[in-house]
Amino acid sequence: MYLYSALQAREKEGNPIRVCLVGAGKFGSMFLNQIITTPGLEVTSIADLNPHNAKLTCKTVGWTDDQIDTVTFTDDAVKAIQSDDSDVIVEATGHPSSGVKHAREAFKMGKHIVMVNVEADVLAGPLLAKEATSAGVVYSMAYGDQPALTCELVEWARSCGFHVTAAGKGTKYLPKYHMSTPDTVWDHYGITHDEAIKAGMNSKMFNSFLDGTKSALEMAAIANACNLAPPNNGLSFPPCGMNDLAQILRPASEGGQLEFNGQVEVVSSIERDGRAVTNDLRWGVYVVLEAQNDYASKCFKEYGMNTDNSGRYSAMFKPFHLIGLELNISIISAAIRGIPTGSTKDFCGDVVATAKRNLKVGEVLDGEGGATVWGKLIPAATSLSKRHLPIGLAQGITIKKPIKVGEIIGWDDVIFDPTDHVIAFRKSMESVFSRNY
Repeated sequence: MYLYSALQAREKEGNPIRVCLVGAGKFGSMFLNQIITTPGLEVTSIADLNPHNAKLTCKTVGWTDDQIDTVTFTDDAVKAIQSDDSDVIVEATGHPSSGVKHAREAFKMGKHIVMVNVEADVLAGPLLAKEATSAGVVYSMAYGDQPALTCELVEWARSCGFHVTAAGKGTKYLPKYHMSTPDTVWDHYGITHDEAIKAGMNSKMFNSFLDGTKSALEMAAIANACNLAPPNNGLSFPPCGMNDLAQILRPASEGGQLEFNGQVEVVSSIERDGRAVTNDLRWGVYVVLEAQNDYASKCFKEYGMNTDNSGRYSAMFKPFHLIGLELNISIISAAIRGIPTGSTKDFCGDVVATAKRNLKVGEVLDGEGGATVWGKLIPAATSLSKRHLPIGLAQGITIKKPIKVGEIIGWDDVIFDPTDHVIAFRKSMESVFSRNY
């Protein structure tokens, strides 16, 4: 890719890529760690709700006092984005409404944005991508996160001439996890509440990974970027190791477990009885590809590829991802090549709010990773036709009809403010894309 040579040249010219980081949490801290040893790239401003903590984060990852003094710290993200001291915005807040607001502000300022915030991307990414194109800037997934790495594998497979049968990632999953709450999450992780507090672990964030919401969001992002199909009734999380991907993730008509040939799916690192899967892919990503003819299938065998028992399907995978430690690739690609490392192209999949328990009139939803709802991946066409509530807006919104456990919540089941800027933007997106179905 020759990105490093381009960075070295910019360093020599005294013209580094300037970055504004919005959100200095775990992802942001990992990125900040890499800045120390990357030429031609510098962070000029950091916006965080707690600027003091953001400074401490810089110190923790190894920044010197002199390096910290060169950065503008603020709790006003919009003001930071509007400043003329940055070329690329990294949105890493994880808050869907904030992410939409910050992305649109970046477009107004003519700045590229790397959307770490998958919650915002799934909530409104299809329309945000259109706005970015109109503004002449890059709207990109974050390299290092599983969606961007999966998209890279899909692009590789298609560019080589293969049909993509399935794509996705691994995680730890059991059906009971869907009902997990911030009060029970640590039991599933095998640690105590006190241990989690001492480690600074956010219970809602970790619960989002456990209850299936984060997996649904990431698969929706991949579906929308790669025009792959979501399953009709949510992810099935089949237990599957790296060596069995091609056997299990092929169409049901071929003896596999896929509803569609060309689908997103997440594989579990544990069996339904809790036993560990051999050679699991818990931290990785994969793509299952199909040989287009007998000659390609023969080559799979000759070169030692893992295949299904027919020899027709094979898989490529990356067993790990390093999230913020790899983020530089997205920033450099946007600033130097003008190309995203994955970006929403269409509205194929949506993630909708699903009740974790019976909900009463007047209850207020507590959003992703909370105790009231989890996010389920379904086709966007279904979500639009049935007026389902996206998980990204199921925070601080009041129930006006009784909802039973397991039911998907709809717009007609809640009280919402249609003048809210993010709700209005989402509604505008729904109107645009409903014409396609």
